[in-house]
Amino acid sequence: MASDRADPRRQQWSAGSYDTHARFVSDLAVGVVEWLAPKPGERILDVGCGDGVLTSELKGLGVDVVGVDSSADFIESSRARGLDARLMDGEALAFGAEFDAVFSNAALHWMPKADMVAAGIFRALKPGGRFVAEFGGHGNVAAIVTAMRATGERRGGDLALANPWYFPAPQVYQALLERNGFSVRRIALIPRPVVLKTGIEGWLMLFRKPFFDQFGEEAQQALAETIDLLRPALCDGDGNWTADYVRLRVEAVKP
Repeated sequence: MASDRADPRRQQWSAGSYDTHARFVSDLAVGVVEWLAPKPGERILDVGCGDGVLTSELKGLGVDVVGVDSSADFIESSRARGLDARLMDGEALAFGAEFDAVFSNAALHWMPKADMVAAGIFRALKPGGRFVAEFGGHGNVAAIVTAMRATGERRGGDLALANPWYFPAPQVYQALLERNGFSVRRIALIPRPVVLKTGIEGWLMLFRKPFFDQFGEEAQQALAETIDLLRPALCDGDGNWTADYVRLRVEAVKP
């Protein structure tokens, strides 16, 4: 996950809010875990472990798992689950050839220095070790980003705060992994519309609060404008909201 250092422009994380508004993130990880195919006794690194729910599932499969995240709140939550969880930036991993596999779910798009992430993962793996991940791919939340940018342009805001993510196309990410030494076994772009059980407002305030906070006393008005822009595209006739998710899933190997 992104860092939660005290900067109002950076993404802030709360394990409680994440559980309320984004539990679907770990609930929808079945496919990427199947690609990982963890075996009892393997030592696996979970990059961007979040609140540790999915990491705990890996541990329950008999895996010796280490979780890392740059959010102190998430690390505290993970440790409370009895996990070996370490406060560490995914763009500066400090491991050397000790893991059979490196795993990541819904985290790498928060790490824009993707070459540094890939290099750190490569170093962390034993020779023959595998890297399996799923995160936002090209086209992910495109409607949401476009609506925020429209609000930002109208209000003279910082448009970069509308899209802080790294959402690569498959061929772009494959090339990145290969130049960092990996051999890519398989890679896929997967459309995955996700029904938001707590609505679009909860999603926006969990994942993009810094964008709206920049407008100060008019933050709520900016939020309402963005929601109005999104309603025709993402809200059905019964008032149910669906996020336009597209995921990139990859399996690569360190020779």
